[in-house]
Amino acid sequence: MSDVQQLIEAVNQADSADLLLKTVEDLAEATDQAAIPTLVEVLGFNNPGAAVAAVDGLIKIGDPVVPYLLKNLDSYNYGARAWATRVFAGIGDPAALDLLLKAAVSDFSQSVRRAAAKGLGSIIWSKLPAEEVITAQQKVLKTLLLATEDGEWVVRYAAVVGLEALGNTLAISQPKLVSEIINKFQALIISEPEAAIQARIKYAINNGQLLTDN
Repeated sequence: MSDVQQLIEAVNQADSADLLLKTVEDLAEATDQAAIPTLVEVLGFNNPGAAVAAVDGLIKIGDPVVPYLLKNLDSYNYGARAWATRVFAGIGDPAALDLLLKAAVSDFSQSVRRAAAKGLGSIIWSKLPAEEVITAQQKVLKTLLLATEDGEWVVRYAAVVGLEALGNTLAISQPKLVSEIINKFQALIISEPEAAIQARIKYAINNGQLLTDN
């Protein structure tokens, strides 16, 4: 039995929350593609610590995780969906773009919408065919602008973070889209009731590339 198979067996045989956390951490550290199914399964367990470790491990494995996770996403377990969305966000593979776009504005779970909104700002655009990039970025902008109107403040905060990251990415290639982000931020400073979001917007404007490059 290989080392990674032994680590997988240890996860499967864990009989306490603490032991599960330890065995998942060990398996995640292996960064072996053979661990993907087990780490994905852990996302659905009622053990946040183990789920965090599994998310970290899946992100480290990277692109090979995306097709498997898209195929095996548990649509009935909102906790698992939230953790999976964090994985997609951390990897940034545009293969998950459609899922993130939909989740950011339509998932009933605020934790899923939050993770998706933040993740939309982290897409690695160089992995898309060049002719698809501009259209995809426009879709992301539209979705994130809509997410700034979410009823949950944590989702609106994540949308601001996503917009800042998107704006910094587009500072040179698509200045018109950046102008839309700046205009939205300036409007939100006036209309947004949450002080934390107002402060995050001001930070994005004053400390990022949004104004210095436009």
